[in-house]
Amino acid sequence: MRFETPLVPARLIRRYKRFLADCRLEDGREITAHCANPGSMSGLAEPGTKIWLEPNDDPRRKLGFGWRLVDHENGDFTGVDTSVPNRALKAALQDRRIPELATYETLRAEVKYGRSSRIDFLLSQSGLPDAYVEVKSVTLSRQAGLAEFPDSVTARGAKHLDELAEMAQAGHRAIMLYLVQRTDCTRFDLARDIDPAYARAFRAATEKGVETLCYGTRISTEAIDVGKPVATAF
Repeated sequence: MRFETPLVPARLIRRYKRFLADCRLEDGREITAHCANPGSMSGLAEPGTKIWLEPNDDPRRKLGFGWRLVDHENGDFTGVDTSVPNRALKAALQDRRIPELATYETLRAEVKYGRSSRIDFLLSQSGLPDAYVEVKSVTLSRQAGLAEFPDSVTARGAKHLDELAEMAQAGHRAIMLYLVQRTDCTRFDLARDIDPAYARAFRAATEKGVETLCYGTRISTEAIDVGKPVATAF
């Protein structure tokens, strides 16, 4: 998934109200960017952090910049836009680059299911059970090389696991896919101390037949694409 417009570097001044970030561009201008991430962004929103913004001239948008990347200034990046995983994964599914799901020919996004929810992707193929795929963006890392989810309490995430479990018990495939938006992590685990209820919901869903996939990403200032599988610690 390529960015629509070339990214520009900046330094973070502060992130506030979850979806706003004051930033200083290289020319010294201070601007407010949209931050498409409702999580805590622990370790990613320190003042002075080098970040990359995507400018836009869309009159329908209130802000002229969107925060896309954290630059760790050692060759590694973290993608902070939680809408990116779905767009990147859609391209990977269409190109049959996810081996566990490559036999499905029909893909639909944002299909209603469960209790007033929408599944990120519903895959179907004659002769196969439908595959319900829920996608989560992973950006938290508290130990070198280890990515974790979630970075804050997520009742919504636990609800999604419950609904996936219902699909599995109804005879469908139900997949929880974690996409690690960090290039510095090779392992994945649940942040059980941050949200014990989510960890319990995950365990219950797994026992009822929900599958888990975890993939990494290739990130540059030009694009974010689905990368290789990431080892899980459970």
